[in-house]
Amino acid sequence: MINVDVSQLQHWLGGLFWPFVRIGACLMMAPVYGASYVPRRLRLVLAGAVTLPVAPLLPPAPDVALLSAAGVIITVQQLLIGAALGFALQLVFDALMLGGQLLANGMGLGFAFNLDPLRGVTTPALGQLYVVLGTLVFLALDGHLALLNTLVDSFRGLPVGIDGFDAERWRALADWGGILFSGGLRVALPGMTALLVINLAFGVMSRAAPSLNLFAVGLPVTLIFGLAIVTFGMPMIGTAFTGLLVEGFDFTRALTAAR
Repeated sequence: MINVDVSQLQHWLGGLFWPFVRIGACLMMAPVYGASYVPRRLRLVLAGAVTLPVAPLLPPAPDVALLSAAGVIITVQQLLIGAALGFALQLVFDALMLGGQLLANGMGLGFAFNLDPLRGVTTPALGQLYVVLGTLVFLALDGHLALLNTLVDSFRGLPVGIDGFDAERWRALADWGGILFSGGLRVALPGMTALLVINLAFGVMSRAAPSLNLFAVGLPVTLIFGLAIVTFGMPMIGTAFTGLLVEGFDFTRALTAAR
């Protein structure tokens, strides 16, 4: 007859529950997995499906009761770690959307709004187009599998325990938020430079022909050139987004690396 006491049962539950909390929190915040069109129940089921085969391969969980003060602290730490990993990668997609918004404002498409399928809010159509293309690139490069791999590897560099992120890691995560602006500028800079040249040309025209109605002529011309810039600039957008993804995964690995 197999005898199982309460301490053994709590140890087994902790070995499953705490990895599930970190994985679930990451999938709630991560790109694609955390999109508004993915039901929350499906994310929880996916987190459980990932946790079950992975839990036996992880470092042993601490011998702490789940409902004790230390157990609550560990749960909160795993929740914060998983959310931080998903948030760090989500910033890459936000940078792509910001780049599309900057370019849309420059070419006269700032008034064209549509529903963003990732977050369920209205965003400029060009930014939404970039996010959809970025999602396809993310899936084509097996980014969803790389995300799960990075998440599982985080348990080796930062195993389950009371000690979570220290001040240095939180500072690194805060500094990583700058990728939202630098990445968006990296995506939109080629198109914004071309549109700046076009606006300068209109400025010269306004000085040469003051009677010319630039509001009636400038908007269609800027829109046409802007669409041409977006069309021919797609390869550069893909290259810039791929570079941002590589930086994002490198940062998440460094964030949970052993120190």
